[in-house]
Amino acid sequence: MAPTVAPQLNMRQTLAIPSFRKLWIAQLVSVFGDFLALYAVISAMSFRMHASARDISLVSVFFLLPMALIGPLAGVFVDRWNPKRTMVASDLSRAVLALGLVVAHVPWQIYAVFFALSTFSSFFLPARAVIMPQVVPKEALMAANAAVQQTVQMLQIASPVIAGALVGWAGPASCYYLDSGSFVFSGLMIATMVVPARPAHANKQVRSVLADLFSGTRYILTHPVMSFVILSIAAGTFAISAFGSLIAVFVRDVLHANTYLFGALGSLIGVGMIVGGVVVAPFARRFRQQAHLVNAGILICGLFIALIAWIPNPVIAIVGCLGLGIGASLLIITAMALMQGQVPHEMRGRVSSSSMSLISIAQGIALLFAGDLASRFGITFVFFGSAALLFLISMAGAMRLRKPLEAPAVA
Repeated sequence: MAPTVAPQLNMRQTLAIPSFRKLWIAQLVSVFGDFLALYAVISAMSFRMHASARDISLVSVFFLLPMALIGPLAGVFVDRWNPKRTMVASDLSRAVLALGLVVAHVPWQIYAVFFALSTFSSFFLPARAVIMPQVVPKEALMAANAAVQQTVQMLQIASPVIAGALVGWAGPASCYYLDSGSFVFSGLMIATMVVPARPAHANKQVRSVLADLFSGTRYILTHPVMSFVILSIAAGTFAISAFGSLIAVFVRDVLHANTYLFGALGSLIGVGMIVGGVVVAPFARRFRQQAHLVNAGILICGLFIALIAWIPNPVIAIVGCLGLGIGASLLIITAMALMQGQVPHEMRGRVSSSSMSLISIAQGIALLFAGDLASRFGITFVFFGSAALLFLISMAGAMRLRKPLEAPAVA
Protein backbone atom coordinates (compact mmCIF):
# COMPACT_ATOMS: atom_id res chain seq x y z
CA MET A 1 0.00 0.00 0.00
CA ALA A 2 1.42 3.39 -1.04
CA PRO A 3 2.12 5.83 1.79
CA THR A 4 -0.38 8.64 2.13
CA VAL A 5 0.79 12.15 1.30
CA ALA A 6 -0.53 15.03 3.41
CA PRO A 7 -2.41 17.56 1.23
CA GLN A 8 -0.66 20.86 0.59
CA LEU A 9 -2.10 23.85 2.45
CA ASN A 10 -3.12 26.79 0.28
CA MET A 11 -1.92 30.35 0.80
CA ARG A 12 -5.00 31.48 2.73
CA GLN A 13 -4.66 28.59 5.18
CA THR A 14 -0.95 29.26 5.58
CA LEU A 15 -1.41 32.99 6.23
CA ALA A 16 -3.92 32.07 8.95
CA ILE A 17 -1.00 30.69 11.01
CA PRO A 18 -0.27 33.59 13.46
CA SER A 19 3.53 33.28 13.62
CA PHE A 20 3.93 32.94 9.85
CA ARG A 21 1.58 35.87 9.27
CA LYS A 22 3.81 38.03 11.46
CA LEU A 23 6.90 36.84 9.58
CA TRP A 24 5.22 37.56 6.23
CA ILE A 25 4.17 41.08 7.29
CA ALA A 26 7.69 41.75 8.59
CA GLN A 27 9.17 40.65 5.26
CA LEU A 28 6.62 42.66 3.27
CA VAL A 29 7.59 45.88 5.06
CA SER A 30 11.37 45.33 5.13
CA VAL A 31 11.61 44.16 1.49
CA PHE A 32 9.58 47.20 0.41
CA GLY A 33 12.02 49.41 2.30
CA ASP A 34 14.96 47.64 0.65
CA PHE A 35 13.59 48.25 -2.85
CA LEU A 36 12.91 51.90 -2.06
CA ALA A 37 16.50 52.34 -0.88
CA LEU A 38 17.95 50.45 -3.87
CA TYR A 39 16.09 52.53 -6.46
CA ALA A 40 16.92 55.71 -4.57
CA VAL A 41 20.62 54.77 -4.61
CA ILE A 42 20.52 54.05 -8.34
CA SER A 43 18.75 57.37 -8.93
CA ALA A 44 21.22 59.31 -6.78
CA MET A 45 24.26 57.68 -8.39
CA SER A 46 22.89 58.25 -11.90
CA PHE A 47 21.62 61.81 -11.66
CA ARG A 48 23.49 63.40 -8.72
CA MET A 49 26.86 61.63 -8.69
CA HIS A 50 26.90 61.08 -12.48
CA ALA A 51 28.34 57.61 -11.89
CA SER A 52 29.18 55.29 -14.78
CA ALA A 53 27.28 52.10 -15.60
CA ARG A 54 30.18 50.13 -14.12
CA ASP A 55 30.01 52.14 -10.88
CA ILE A 56 26.29 51.40 -10.58
CA SER A 57 26.70 47.69 -11.34
CA LEU A 58 29.29 47.45 -8.53
CA VAL A 59 26.49 48.11 -6.02
CA SER A 60 25.14 44.64 -6.82
CA VAL A 61 28.61 43.12 -6.73
CA PHE A 62 29.37 44.50 -3.25
CA PHE A 63 25.97 43.29 -2.03
CA LEU A 64 26.63 39.78 -3.35
CA LEU A 65 30.18 39.46 -1.96
CA PRO A 66 29.26 38.83 1.72
CA MET A 67 26.57 36.35 0.67
CA ALA A 68 29.19 34.40 -1.26
CA LEU A 69 32.13 34.70 1.13
CA ILE A 70 30.64 35.09 4.62
CA GLY A 71 27.43 33.14 4.06
CA PRO A 72 28.73 29.59 4.62
CA LEU A 73 30.42 30.58 7.89
CA ALA A 74 27.34 32.53 9.00
CA GLY A 75 25.27 29.40 8.55
CA VAL A 76 27.45 27.52 11.03
CA PHE A 77 26.69 30.08 13.75
CA VAL A 78 23.00 30.33 12.80
CA ASP A 79 22.73 26.59 13.52
CA ARG A 80 24.15 27.26 17.00
CA TRP A 81 22.20 30.41 17.88
CA ASN A 82 18.55 31.13 18.59
CA PRO A 83 17.15 31.90 15.10
CA LYS A 84 14.54 34.42 16.25
CA ARG A 85 17.09 36.44 18.22
CA THR A 86 19.47 36.25 15.25
CA MET A 87 16.82 37.69 12.93
CA VAL A 88 15.89 40.48 15.35
CA ALA A 89 19.55 41.42 15.93
CA SER A 90 20.18 41.41 12.18
CA ASP A 91 17.17 43.65 11.50
CA LEU A 92 18.08 46.19 14.18
CA SER A 93 21.72 46.25 13.01
CA ARG A 94 20.61 46.84 9.43
CA ALA A 95 18.30 49.62 10.62
CA VAL A 96 21.36 51.49 11.92
CA LEU A 97 23.50 50.70 8.87
CA ALA A 98 20.83 51.86 6.42
CA LEU A 99 21.16 55.37 7.87
CA GLY A 100 24.71 55.36 6.52
CA LEU A 101 23.23 55.91 3.04
CA VAL A 102 22.03 59.35 4.19
CA VAL A 103 25.63 60.54 4.56
CA ALA A 104 27.08 58.54 1.64
CA HIS A 105 28.03 61.04 -1.06
CA VAL A 106 30.50 59.08 -3.21
CA PRO A 107 30.23 55.55 -4.70
CA TRP A 108 32.75 53.87 -2.40
CA GLN A 109 30.73 54.94 0.65
CA ILE A 110 27.61 53.37 -0.86
CA TYR A 111 29.56 50.17 -1.59
CA ALA A 112 30.69 50.02 2.04
CA VAL A 113 27.14 50.41 3.35
CA PHE A 114 25.77 47.74 1.00
CA PHE A 115 28.59 45.37 1.94
CA ALA A 116 27.80 45.85 5.64
CA LEU A 117 24.04 45.44 5.07
CA SER A 118 24.64 42.23 3.13
CA THR A 119 26.89 40.90 5.88
CA PHE A 120 24.00 41.02 8.37
CA SER A 121 21.63 39.67 5.71
CA SER A 122 23.96 36.66 5.48
CA PHE A 123 22.82 35.81 9.02
CA PHE A 124 19.17 36.80 8.59
CA LEU A 125 18.36 34.67 5.53
CA PRO A 126 19.58 31.28 6.85
CA ALA A 127 17.92 32.07 10.20
CA ARG A 128 14.66 32.56 8.31
CA ALA A 129 15.19 29.21 6.60
CA VAL A 130 15.70 27.62 10.04
CA ILE A 131 12.63 29.21 11.58
CA MET A 132 10.19 28.62 8.72
CA PRO A 133 9.66 24.86 9.36
CA GLN A 134 9.26 25.64 13.07
CA VAL A 135 6.29 27.97 12.56
CA VAL A 136 4.48 26.18 9.69
CA PRO A 137 3.80 22.46 9.12
CA LYS A 138 5.64 20.67 6.34
CA GLU A 139 2.58 20.66 4.07
CA ALA A 140 2.45 24.49 4.29
CA LEU A 141 6.07 25.15 3.31
CA MET A 142 5.28 25.41 -0.41
CA ALA A 143 2.53 27.99 0.15
CA ALA A 144 4.65 29.87 2.73
CA ASN A 145 7.57 30.26 0.33
CA ALA A 146 5.17 31.15 -2.49
CA ALA A 147 3.67 33.92 -0.33
CA VAL A 148 7.13 35.38 0.38
CA GLN A 149 8.17 35.08 -3.28
CA GLN A 150 4.97 36.70 -4.59
CA THR A 151 5.36 39.55 -2.12
CA VAL A 152 8.90 40.23 -3.35
CA GLN A 153 7.81 40.26 -6.99
CA MET A 154 4.80 42.52 -6.43
CA LEU A 155 6.94 44.97 -4.49
CA GLN A 156 9.64 44.85 -7.16
CA ILE A 157 7.04 45.88 -9.75
CA ALA A 158 5.51 48.64 -7.62
CA SER A 159 8.60 50.06 -5.90
CA PRO A 160 10.27 51.94 -8.82
CA VAL A 161 7.25 54.21 -9.29
CA ILE A 162 6.92 54.92 -5.55
CA ALA A 163 10.66 55.41 -5.10
CA GLY A 164 10.80 57.77 -8.07
CA ALA A 165 7.99 59.87 -6.64
CA LEU A 166 9.60 59.99 -3.18
CA VAL A 167 13.03 60.91 -4.57
CA GLY A 168 11.49 63.68 -6.69
CA TRP A 169 9.37 65.02 -3.83
CA ALA A 170 11.56 64.62 -0.74
CA GLY A 171 14.96 63.46 -2.01
CA PRO A 172 16.77 60.09 -1.75
CA ALA A 173 17.22 60.43 2.03
CA SER A 174 13.47 59.91 2.51
CA CYS A 175 13.80 56.39 1.08
CA TYR A 176 16.81 55.66 3.28
CA TYR A 177 14.94 56.70 6.43
CA LEU A 178 11.97 54.54 5.39
CA ASP A 179 14.29 51.60 4.80
CA SER A 180 15.78 52.02 8.27
CA GLY A 181 12.33 52.23 9.80
CA SER A 182 11.22 49.11 7.90
CA PHE A 183 14.01 47.11 9.54
CA VAL A 184 12.94 48.33 12.98
CA PHE A 185 9.34 47.33 12.24
CA SER A 186 10.46 43.91 10.96
CA GLY A 187 12.61 43.27 14.02
CA LEU A 188 9.82 44.21 16.43
CA MET A 189 7.29 42.08 14.55
CA ILE A 190 9.58 39.04 14.54
CA ALA A 191 10.26 39.55 18.26
CA THR A 192 6.56 38.95 18.95
CA MET A 193 6.49 35.61 17.10
CA VAL A 194 5.90 32.43 19.08
CA VAL A 195 8.53 29.95 17.88
CA PRO A 196 8.71 26.39 19.27
CA ALA A 197 12.05 25.53 20.86
CA ARG A 198 14.39 23.26 18.92
CA PRO A 199 17.09 20.94 20.29
CA ALA A 200 20.31 22.71 21.27
CA HIS A 201 23.39 22.28 19.11
CA ALA A 202 25.43 19.34 20.28
CA ASN A 203 28.78 21.12 20.21
CA LYS A 204 29.25 24.85 20.70
CA GLN A 205 33.03 24.87 20.93
CA VAL A 206 34.72 27.35 18.62
CA ARG A 207 37.24 24.74 17.43
CA SER A 208 34.40 22.69 15.91
CA VAL A 209 33.28 25.54 13.61
CA LEU A 210 35.48 24.32 10.76
CA ALA A 211 34.24 20.76 11.20
CA ASP A 212 30.64 22.02 11.08
CA LEU A 213 31.39 23.99 7.92
CA PHE A 214 32.77 20.91 6.18
CA SER A 215 29.94 18.70 7.41
CA GLY A 216 27.40 21.06 5.85
CA THR A 217 29.25 20.98 2.52
CA ARG A 218 29.53 17.19 2.72
CA TYR A 219 25.80 16.88 3.34
CA ILE A 220 25.02 18.95 0.24
CA LEU A 221 27.41 17.01 -1.99
CA THR A 222 26.28 13.55 -0.87
CA HIS A 223 22.51 14.03 -0.63
CA PRO A 224 20.99 12.77 -3.93
CA VAL A 225 18.20 15.34 -3.99
CA MET A 226 19.72 18.36 -2.22
CA SER A 227 22.81 18.36 -4.44
CA PHE A 228 20.57 18.45 -7.52
CA VAL A 229 18.24 21.09 -6.05
CA ILE A 230 21.05 23.46 -5.09
CA LEU A 231 22.88 22.97 -8.40
CA SER A 232 19.60 23.61 -10.24
CA ILE A 233 18.83 26.84 -8.43
CA ALA A 234 22.41 28.07 -8.96
CA ALA A 235 22.25 27.23 -12.68
CA GLY A 236 18.83 28.85 -12.94
CA THR A 237 20.11 31.97 -11.21
CA PHE A 238 23.10 32.13 -13.55
CA ALA A 239 20.96 31.77 -16.67
CA ILE A 240 18.31 34.27 -15.54
CA SER A 241 20.96 36.78 -14.39
CA ALA A 242 22.80 36.49 -17.72
CA PHE A 243 19.51 36.99 -19.54
CA GLY A 244 18.48 39.90 -17.33
CA SER A 245 21.81 41.70 -17.68
CA LEU A 246 21.58 41.56 -21.50
CA ILE A 247 17.86 42.07 -22.09
CA ALA A 248 18.16 45.85 -22.55
CA VAL A 249 20.84 45.43 -25.26
CA PHE A 250 18.83 42.57 -26.80
CA VAL A 251 15.78 44.84 -27.09
CA ARG A 252 17.87 47.65 -28.59
CA ASP A 253 20.19 45.78 -30.97
CA VAL A 254 18.32 42.59 -31.89
CA LEU A 255 14.63 43.50 -31.61
CA HIS A 256 15.28 47.16 -32.57
CA ALA A 257 12.59 48.22 -30.11
CA ASN A 258 12.38 50.98 -27.50
CA THR A 259 12.57 51.35 -23.74
CA TYR A 260 8.85 50.65 -23.35
CA LEU A 261 9.35 47.05 -24.46
CA PHE A 262 12.38 46.73 -22.19
CA GLY A 263 10.34 47.87 -19.20
CA ALA A 264 7.46 45.59 -20.14
CA LEU A 265 9.71 42.53 -20.40
CA GLY A 266 11.19 43.13 -16.95
CA SER A 267 7.73 43.50 -15.47
CA LEU A 268 6.45 40.38 -17.23
CA ILE A 269 9.15 38.24 -15.62
CA GLY A 270 7.84 39.46 -12.27
CA VAL A 271 4.24 38.80 -13.32
CA GLY A 272 5.23 35.28 -14.40
CA MET A 273 6.81 34.65 -11.00
CA ILE A 274 3.60 35.78 -9.30
CA VAL A 275 1.59 33.39 -11.50
CA GLY A 276 4.06 30.61 -10.70
CA GLY A 277 3.56 31.27 -7.00
CA VAL A 278 -0.19 30.76 -7.43
CA VAL A 279 0.09 27.42 -9.28
CA VAL A 280 3.04 25.86 -7.45
CA ALA A 281 1.08 24.41 -4.52
CA PRO A 282 -1.59 22.74 -6.72
CA PHE A 283 1.16 21.33 -8.96
CA ALA A 284 3.02 20.02 -5.92
CA ARG A 285 0.05 17.77 -5.09
CA ARG A 286 0.69 15.86 -8.34
CA PHE A 287 4.33 15.04 -7.51
CA ARG A 288 5.13 12.44 -4.89
CA GLN A 289 8.78 13.57 -5.07
CA GLN A 290 8.65 17.36 -5.29
CA ALA A 291 12.19 17.62 -6.62
CA HIS A 292 10.65 16.73 -10.00
CA LEU A 293 8.90 20.10 -9.84
CA VAL A 294 12.32 21.75 -9.53
CA ASN A 295 13.35 19.89 -12.66
CA ALA A 296 10.20 21.04 -14.44
CA GLY A 297 10.93 24.65 -13.47
CA ILE A 298 14.47 24.57 -14.78
CA LEU A 299 13.34 22.92 -18.03
CA ILE A 300 10.67 25.61 -18.52
CA CYS A 301 13.30 28.35 -18.00
CA GLY A 302 15.57 26.74 -20.59
CA LEU A 303 12.78 26.34 -23.14
CA PHE A 304 11.65 29.96 -22.96
CA ILE A 305 15.17 31.41 -23.05
CA ALA A 306 15.88 29.27 -26.14
CA LEU A 307 12.59 30.41 -27.70
CA ILE A 308 13.46 34.09 -27.20
CA ALA A 309 16.89 33.54 -28.80
CA TRP A 310 15.57 31.38 -31.65
CA ILE A 311 12.73 33.70 -32.75
CA PRO A 312 13.81 37.33 -32.12
CA ASN A 313 10.38 38.92 -32.15
CA PRO A 314 8.73 41.30 -29.66
CA VAL A 315 5.64 39.11 -29.23
CA ILE A 316 7.77 36.01 -28.66
CA ALA A 317 9.91 37.97 -26.18
CA ILE A 318 6.77 38.96 -24.24
CA VAL A 319 5.52 35.36 -24.11
CA GLY A 320 9.02 34.11 -23.32
CA CYS A 321 9.57 36.47 -20.38
CA LEU A 322 6.20 35.53 -18.90
CA GLY A 323 7.07 31.82 -19.23
CA LEU A 324 10.55 32.40 -17.85
CA GLY A 325 9.05 33.99 -14.74
CA ILE A 326 6.70 31.04 -14.23
CA GLY A 327 9.55 28.53 -14.56
CA ALA A 328 11.80 30.51 -12.22
CA SER A 329 9.03 30.67 -9.62
CA LEU A 330 8.45 26.90 -9.72
CA LEU A 331 12.19 26.33 -9.39
CA ILE A 332 12.87 28.77 -6.54
CA ILE A 333 9.78 28.15 -4.40
CA THR A 334 10.02 24.35 -4.60
CA ALA A 335 13.76 24.39 -3.94
CA MET A 336 13.34 26.52 -0.83
CA ALA A 337 10.49 24.37 0.49
CA LEU A 338 12.54 21.21 -0.05
CA MET A 339 15.57 22.59 1.75
CA GLN A 340 13.47 23.71 4.69
CA GLY A 341 11.45 20.50 4.87
CA GLN A 342 14.03 17.77 4.20
CA VAL A 343 17.26 19.09 5.69
CA PRO A 344 17.74 18.03 9.38
CA HIS A 345 16.96 20.90 11.76
CA GLU A 346 20.54 21.01 13.09
CA MET A 347 21.91 21.67 9.58
CA ARG A 348 19.35 24.03 8.03
CA GLY A 349 21.46 27.12 8.62
CA ARG A 350 24.56 25.62 7.01
CA VAL A 351 22.74 24.16 4.03
CA SER A 352 20.72 27.34 3.46
CA SER A 353 23.75 29.62 3.69
CA SER A 354 25.88 27.37 1.47
CA SER A 355 23.17 27.37 -1.19
CA MET A 356 22.88 31.17 -0.81
CA SER A 357 26.64 31.43 -1.33
CA LEU A 358 26.51 29.32 -4.49
CA ILE A 359 23.59 31.34 -5.85
CA SER A 360 25.42 34.62 -5.16
CA ILE A 361 28.55 33.35 -6.90
CA ALA A 362 26.51 32.25 -9.93
CA GLN A 363 24.75 35.61 -10.09
CA GLY A 364 28.04 37.51 -9.71
CA ILE A 365 29.70 35.52 -12.49
CA ALA A 366 26.75 36.18 -14.80
CA LEU A 367 26.81 39.91 -14.07
CA LEU A 368 30.57 40.16 -14.57
CA PHE A 369 31.04 38.05 -17.71
CA ALA A 370 27.75 38.00 -19.64
CA GLY A 371 28.49 41.34 -21.27
CA ASP A 372 31.99 40.30 -22.39
CA LEU A 373 30.69 37.01 -23.83
CA ALA A 374 27.91 38.86 -25.66
CA SER A 375 30.41 41.35 -27.12
CA ARG A 376 32.62 38.53 -28.37
CA PHE A 377 30.07 35.95 -29.54
CA GLY A 378 26.74 37.76 -29.71
CA ILE A 379 23.75 38.02 -27.39
CA THR A 380 21.86 35.11 -28.93
CA PHE A 381 24.90 32.90 -28.35
CA VAL A 382 24.80 33.71 -24.63
CA PHE A 383 21.06 33.04 -24.52
CA PHE A 384 21.45 29.69 -26.29
CA GLY A 385 24.37 28.83 -24.02
CA SER A 386 22.26 29.61 -20.93
CA ALA A 387 19.41 27.47 -22.28
CA ALA A 388 21.80 24.61 -23.08
CA LEU A 389 23.16 24.71 -19.52
CA LEU A 390 19.63 24.47 -18.14
CA PHE A 391 18.78 21.57 -20.47
CA LEU A 392 21.88 19.68 -19.32
CA ILE A 393 21.02 20.25 -15.65
CA SER A 394 17.46 19.10 -16.33
CA MET A 395 18.60 15.89 -18.04
CA ALA A 396 21.11 15.16 -15.29
CA GLY A 397 18.41 15.82 -12.72
CA ALA A 398 15.97 13.45 -14.40
CA MET A 399 18.57 10.69 -14.18
CA ARG A 400 19.56 11.58 -10.61
CA LEU A 401 15.98 11.66 -9.35
CA ARG A 402 15.32 8.13 -10.60
CA LYS A 403 17.43 6.89 -7.67
CA PRO A 404 15.69 6.37 -4.32
CA LEU A 405 16.02 9.18 -1.77
CA GLU A 406 18.66 8.19 0.78
CA ALA A 407 19.73 10.92 3.14
CA PRO A 408 23.39 10.83 4.22
CA ALA A 409 24.33 10.53 7.84
CA VAL A 410 24.55 13.84 9.67
CA ALA A 411 27.98 14.53 11.12
